[in-house]
Amino acid sequence: MVLKNYTAVGKLKIPDSMKFPGKSTAFSRFLVLASSLYLLLYLLYQFVVKKYTWYDQKFIGQIIAGAEWLLHRMGYATFKVLQDLDMQVIGIDGSNGVWIGSNCNAITLFTLFSVFIIAYPGQQKAKWWFIPAGIVAIHLLNILRVVGLAVLSLKAPEYLDFNHTYTFTIIIYGFIFYLWMLWINRFSHAEEPSQH
Repeated sequence: MVLKNYTAVGKLKIPDSMKFPGKSTAFSRFLVLASSLYLLLYLLYQFVVKKYTWYDQKFIGQIIAGAEWLLHRMGYATFKVLQDLDMQVIGIDGSNGVWIGSNCNAITLFTLFSVFIIAYPGQQKAKWWFIPAGIVAIHLLNILRVVGLAVLSLKAPEYLDFNHTYTFTIIIYGFIFYLWMLWINRFSHAEEPSQH
């Protein structure tokens, strides 16, 4: 018996339709474009924005301002320490507070999210509003994360490290994954109007 449209892997016969998607042109293009964009933006952030500008620390200050505003609305008295050299803290009086460094400001997550949307097929017009809306949503969720960590620092400091490392990381990345799935399922199938 002759098998058509199959690829041999050792003694195993795999249908061509089940081959690794990396061989497809669209998937390969997506991987190369997404990887290149992310690397370029990551290097720009690490070696220009973070090193030579105040933008990174100013952004952390905005996260702290948002968290402080929410904590005050929740009835907590707060303290904060704002410095220029990656040492910014927000806390509830009576706690040690939460240190917020450049790794906590979500800029790399904004980049990761944006690169995926840019590299994935879909209407360019939709990308122009979906990317900023997604970044704002991730930013607001990050402020809520800082508020949650500040409350934990007061009420249950022994659980702070675990929740910072696992719980909130899963929540943030899960939300970004949800946004990606929303893009794939709702917007990526819409094609650009044809130019005739």
